[in-house]
Amino acid sequence: MGTPGSGRKRTPVKDRFSAEDEALSNIAREAEARLAAKRAARAEARDIRMRELERQQREEDSERARFSHRSGHHRPYLGVEDTLSLRSLGSHRASLYDGGLYNPYGSRTPSEYSYYSSRASSSRSSPVSIDGDTASIVSSDRASHGRRDSVVSAADYFSRPNRRGSVVSEVDDAGISDLTSLDEKSDKQYAENYTRPSSRNSASATTPLSGNSSRRGSGDTSSLIDPDTSLSELRDIYDLKDQIHDVEGRYMQGLKELKESLSEVEEKYKKAMVSNAQLDNEKNNLIYQVDTLKDVIEEQEEQMAEFYRENEEKSKELERQKHMCSVLQHKMNELKEGLRQRDELIEENQRLQQKIDTMTKEVFDLQETLLWKDKTIGALEKQKEHITCLRNERDALREELADLQETVKTAEKHGLVIIPESTPNGDVNHEPVVGAITAVSQEAAQVLESAGEGPLDVRLRKLAEEKEELLSQIRKLRLQLEEERQKSSRNDGTSGDMAGLQNGSDLQFIEMQRDANRQISEYKFKLSKAEQDITTLEQSISRLEGQVLRYRTAAENAEKIEDELKAEKRKLQRELRTALDKIEEMEMTNSHLAKRLEKMKANRTALLAQQ
Repeated sequence: MGTPGSGRKRTPVKDRFSAEDEALSNIAREAEARLAAKRAARAEARDIRMRELERQQREEDSERARFSHRSGHHRPYLGVEDTLSLRSLGSHRASLYDGGLYNPYGSRTPSEYSYYSSRASSSRSSPVSIDGDTASIVSSDRASHGRRDSVVSAADYFSRPNRRGSVVSEVDDAGISDLTSLDEKSDKQYAENYTRPSSRNSASATTPLSGNSSRRGSGDTSSLIDPDTSLSELRDIYDLKDQIHDVEGRYMQGLKELKESLSEVEEKYKKAMVSNAQLDNEKNNLIYQVDTLKDVIEEQEEQMAEFYRENEEKSKELERQKHMCSVLQHKMNELKEGLRQRDELIEENQRLQQKIDTMTKEVFDLQETLLWKDKTIGALEKQKEHITCLRNERDALREELADLQETVKTAEKHGLVIIPESTPNGDVNHEPVVGAITAVSQEAAQVLESAGEGPLDVRLRKLAEEKEELLSQIRKLRLQLEEERQKSSRNDGTSGDMAGLQNGSDLQFIEMQRDANRQISEYKFKLSKAEQDITTLEQSISRLEGQVLRYRTAAENAEKIEDELKAEKRKLQRELRTALDKIEEMEMTNSHLAKRLEKMKANRTALLAQQ
């Protein structure tokens, strides 16, 4: 008899720890607990059934042994009537055994069982011992009631196929009165046997109608009846004895056959009970195996559902990873485009750097040219100043000469004495001068002469106003001179033509100065613009370098993520393949188990049909 197993232990999934996994594990534990309780209940019920079957088997074995012991121990003490009844019962049982309708313990009614037990107990408690008086009574009764009819009825009783419950209907030739008388005789015989002491001889009990008792009974009867009648009676008695011996022989032969058939039936019954118990055990084992296989199928279905769920999650994760991979691929393409633009900007920056280098060289050349021109302009200005000084001195000398001449003329007219400048400390020659009224210097006389005509106060006022105007003009000229110097210091392209300015006019020099100043301002504007372009390009270069660094780091990160995604994809594909292999294996196992279950069901139906 199989014992229930503990079941397959569920291995917990240690990849993820979430509330869903805990709930699933709790559900699995509860299902396993319910399964274990169900298996324990089934095992207990199976044990109870087996104990009940064993108890029934022991009871049947003990009952069979008791019945066989009773029948074997008390069979030699049966009388004629009991022998007849047992003969009819044995033939009836044999017919029922041959028809397959008799079960000695299962189909017997309580009245029949009480009847057989009472007859067996009566035969066991009072052994049959028929002496001569009994033989004479039996013979006289049979003679009075018709010996021939009784013999015929007994022969018919043992020759016909008897059945239990139809004994009276099968003895048609004997009649109802004979049967009742026979029953009364047997009852009287059993009553006499019960009242007799138990110290009878067993040999006389086993042979109640043989020997001296029968002769003594016949002698007693012959003393009362005629000799012819006694001879005929003796002849009838001997015939009856022979018939009784024949009947006893047939009875013993039938009893022996009945014993053999009973032993065979008992062996068959034992074998059937053993095979029934074995089949019941096999049925219980098969039921347990079916339950176990059902549990295994349920567990495999749960595992299949878990695998399907994990497969769906993995496929969703794969779709997400594919989407992320496509997004990263798009970003990588953008980064590649940015890198291409960066390379183009770097090349353009290199070209601009080359232009800036050439422009800086040109600026340096221009600055050197400007310095050389500034030096040349300074030398020319010094030369011009020297020339102007000489010209001014010449003009001053000419003007002084003209003024002196005019002063002399006016002084001669007004009678003034002109003190020459060479006279030290304003000493005046005390030589008398004809017509001289006032003593003034020559310059004062010239100034007064230039003031116009009129009184001296008016002339002095005019001279003061002219002086102020001249001072303002001097300031203006100084400012203009400073401006011209600044403009001339910026000039860079008129170095070769400055040598001819010594003999040229001032207008030409001023135009050249203006051209030089214009060119210098243009160059300065270009230089400032170039510097601004350089600064903007440097800023753009630094910005592009930062972008390049960011793009490079982003590209490296994208490559790393792509490698990780490829590894994850390979891992997911491996897991998917393993899951599909497990699913196929479980499907094959499920189909195999289903086939085995169908085969077991077919075997079970075949066994039930055989039973």
